Amino acid sequence: MKKCLSARRLGQLSVLALAVAATPAVYGLSKQASKAGASKPARPLIIGHRGAPGYLPEHTIEGYTLAIEMGVDYIEPDLVSTKDGVLIARHEPNMIATTDVAEHPEFADRKKTIKVDGVEETGFFASDFTLAEIKTLRAKQAFAERDQSHNGKYLIPTFDEVIALAQAKSKALKRTIGVYPETKHPTWHRDLNLPLEDKLLASLDKAGWNRADAPVFIQSFEQSNLKALRSKTKVKLVQLIDGGDIDLKTGAITYAAPSDRPYDWTRAGRAGTYADLLTPAGLDDVKTYADAIGPWKRYIVSVKATYGTDGKAVDVNGDGKVNDADYTTLINEKLVKDIKQRGLQIHTWTFRNEPRRLASNYAGDPGKEYLQFFQLGVDGEFSDFPDSAVFARKAFMAGS
Repeated sequence: MKKCLSARRLGQLSVLALAVAATPAVYGLSKQASKAGASKPARPLIIGHRGAPGYLPEHTIEGYTLAIEMGVDYIEPDLVSTKDGVLIARHEPNMIATTDVAEHPEFADRKKTIKVDGVEETGFFASDFTLAEIKTLRAKQAFAERDQSHNGKYLIPTFDEVIALAQAKSKALKRTIGVYPETKHPTWHRDLNLPLEDKLLASLDKAGWNRADAPVFIQSFEQSNLKALRSKTKVKLVQLIDGGDIDLKTGAITYAAPSDRPYDWTRAGRAGTYADLLTPAGLDDVKTYADAIGPWKRYIVSVKATYGTDGKAVDVNGDGKVNDADYTTLINEKLVKDIKQRGLQIHTWTFRNEPRRLASNYAGDPGKEYLQFFQLGVDGEFSDFPDSAVFARKAFMAGS
């Protein structure tokens, strides 16, 4: 599979290089932004989002390995806790969508309905399983439209195992591969007496990576745990910025629980939304404890639908569905400028190849989306398809 992927991507490089040269015209970037690209830009980071889930089940050693072989700088393990306090790599505490746990009759009585960050969920939760039990499970592809042939093959890794992989591959490939862990639902875990932060730092200590120059970023959608971490570590920290959805008539971000605000704000009775962290005052606050900010990509490039006389969004491409492929992009250069003025890096998410996830401006070519964000000045991109991201970066750097 690796050989096939590489051959396919190699053929795209010249096309992507041409797209870079045309970027200001294609994307409507301002003359100032185009001029800014005249000097050689810093090489943006590529983060393997949960590994390489466009090809293999997410959060597996095999998926992380593929991402590394494709050329990523960092691999991203989302961290949740087992019942016995071990950090494992899962996107959510609820494992029903990403493992074969429902196929294990011995665990049938573990299925339950609980609230996570105030939202009711039904499933099987990592906090009800010991690590030994977790190791009897196998990962599966969470996206129905993606290859399901690897389901049931791969183990669920611990954070320590992910770090060990990054360090071993760094040595073997003679280039640094870092880890980019996310503390998932830290307040919820703390309520279970399974706090994540000290265990995360203990793993970094053991690996020799709990230091300012380590190839590590720790990210969180909550704010209070990042502020607490700042007092305990010099590792780079990232404030994530979520959003509920998009008003397709205007392109504005909309907000609804649980993606409207950091959950620690909700628990503390604090009003407001994630948008508050992107105001000048909010960014000033983020700068006091974080090294980077991770906004959902729609804050930087939003999308807008075309509406018909009937008041409904138009299926512009005529495929019988209304989705991103029918929308046009809206660029927010001011936000990028505001963040950069404070010396914060911008790492945005998530880039995916499926045509239905690509705005009409990109004409079904994921390379064009990567290139647009590089041209706007983002410092890192999270991708489900790391080979596409890496090749787009090569073209961007060659054309800058």
